[in-house]
Amino acid sequence: MNHDSFERAHGALQSRRRFVQGLALGGLALGTAGLRLPAIAADNDARLGPQVLRGTEFDLSIGASPVNFTGRVRPAMTVNGSLPAPILRWRQGDTVTLRVANRLPDAMTSLHWHGIILPANMDGVPGLSFNGIHPGETYQYRFTLNQSGTYWYHSHSLFQEQAGLYGALIVDPIEPLPYRWDREHVVLLSDWTDLDPGRLFRRLKQYAEYDNYYKPTVGDFVRDVRRDGLRATVADRRAWGQMRMTPTDLSDVNAHTYTYLINGTTPAGNWTGLFRSGEKVLLRFINGSAMSYFDVRIPGLKMTVVAADGLPVHPVSVDEFRIAVAETFDVIVEPSGQDAYTIYAQDMGRTGHARGTLAVRAGLEAPVPANDPRPLLTMDDMGHGGHGAHAAHSVPAGHDAHAGHGDHGGHGAHGGGMLRHPASESRNPLVDMQTMTPTHRLDDSGIGLRGNGRRVLTYGDLHSVAEDEDGREPGREVELHLTGHMEKFAWSFDGIPFASAEPLRLNYGERMRIVLVNDTMMAHPIHLHGMWSDVEDADGNFMVRKHTVDMPPGSKRSFRVRADALGRWAFHCHLLYHMEAGMMREVRVEA
Repeated sequence: MNHDSFERAHGALQSRRRFVQGLALGGLALGTAGLRLPAIAADNDARLGPQVLRGTEFDLSIGASPVNFTGRVRPAMTVNGSLPAPILRWRQGDTVTLRVANRLPDAMTSLHWHGIILPANMDGVPGLSFNGIHPGETYQYRFTLNQSGTYWYHSHSLFQEQAGLYGALIVDPIEPLPYRWDREHVVLLSDWTDLDPGRLFRRLKQYAEYDNYYKPTVGDFVRDVRRDGLRATVADRRAWGQMRMTPTDLSDVNAHTYTYLINGTTPAGNWTGLFRSGEKVLLRFINGSAMSYFDVRIPGLKMTVVAADGLPVHPVSVDEFRIAVAETFDVIVEPSGQDAYTIYAQDMGRTGHARGTLAVRAGLEAPVPANDPRPLLTMDDMGHGGHGAHAAHSVPAGHDAHAGHGDHGGHGAHGGGMLRHPASESRNPLVDMQTMTPTHRLDDSGIGLRGNGRRVLTYGDLHSVAEDEDGREPGREVELHLTGHMEKFAWSFDGIPFASAEPLRLNYGERMRIVLVNDTMMAHPIHLHGMWSDVEDADGNFMVRKHTVDMPPGSKRSFRVRADALGRWAFHCHLLYHMEAGMMREVRVEA
């Protein structure tokens, strides 16, 4: 499809943008003959959210259902006829059995239990330790739960997650947690597109900047010359040109394409969670989107963060937090003094938002904030400034930029000096830039959040209640660079896409350190299957245990891994289209 065709298609989509904030009852299309509707649709009230399934035995049926979020009926992937999939409620210590049936006519499918520690053949990634679930087949998952907390599940087959195949799962603890609450609600954030997800991927490959409407103008150039001078302004524009992006390029896909949902409900649908004044309400936030970072706040309420990625952390009181794709945060709020509060989750690029309400009764609303001003990236934001701790330089495709020797940097997670890069990045047409002096950025709230007058959560605030269970110093270290080419929409580790990469091999029982360096101009949430990632601070001290580690542009972060799970595991960026474009590795834990 050429650019003109894209513009015509985009115009047609934009003509429907009046719907994108959502139909009041957007979701599964009603009145469809032969379609088994979930309780939320049968009751004609999408505000109630997905149904909850409890116990140890589950029958889940993956199929296709029509949905309507924007005024247009589109096909979606559903579980038991529901989008999102039903909330699964498990209990720590139980052995659960899930019989997952593929009712799709012509597509293989799968379910991955994100953040759950289990045997490799139960992890649900086709092509590794599992063959996928073919049409007409039923696969039985069976595993014991040795953890508790807030997690989620989703397809790991092509773009099915984007099409609606995701849901929340909660594991109740055996022992009391170090915090208490009176009532709880799941708040599952996601992004929906009317486009076929495969078509959206092809569009990204052909024209990656399609959703970036906000490019610098001549007026911006004149303003910057007056402020910074001609030489500095020209140098700045040249640097952005070498990186093949603009200061407004915060996300690949935004609200020009997406409708943002809370529990499968559009902003106009107003998902509502009830409370009584004075109660402690636990909100289990899950970012189940394909490509969207959200900045979350509840105007008028402080939020106390009590768990990250399912595990308790020392409480942190904040006004706002950024949640990367695949992360979960549990927060406690104590609403009183008014009858309704808005749960407001704007996308990182400030192009749209998801919205719900906490209220004393159904039907109430509170004021919905306007989106914050659209942020503009600077070279320092990208880790590519010309001075200070973030100094770096951009590398045009095919250029040699101080390439190192081999796949591993070998300079330690916490050393200084100029960074050396793996040889595989050198003169690589799939790598369009490299950072030279990245920093950990653990205390940085992030682009668009700094200095906004609100207390914003940072990674540096997160400290696990439990100590490092292993206690050993890592016996070896592996450094991997997150690499990409913006214009080609190519993503990889060390400049090597998944199809060409050798597995990362771990010895069973070893303790190792993985150092990640983000050479790209975008944030990447990195997820290692099957094992915990024990995030370290800038001095190498254990900080917080997570299953997904966010990597801002130009950052360098490290985590320890205990290789206690035999088998073949996925290790990838959880931005769905980045993973599919190559930012994935296989990890093999071998005896």
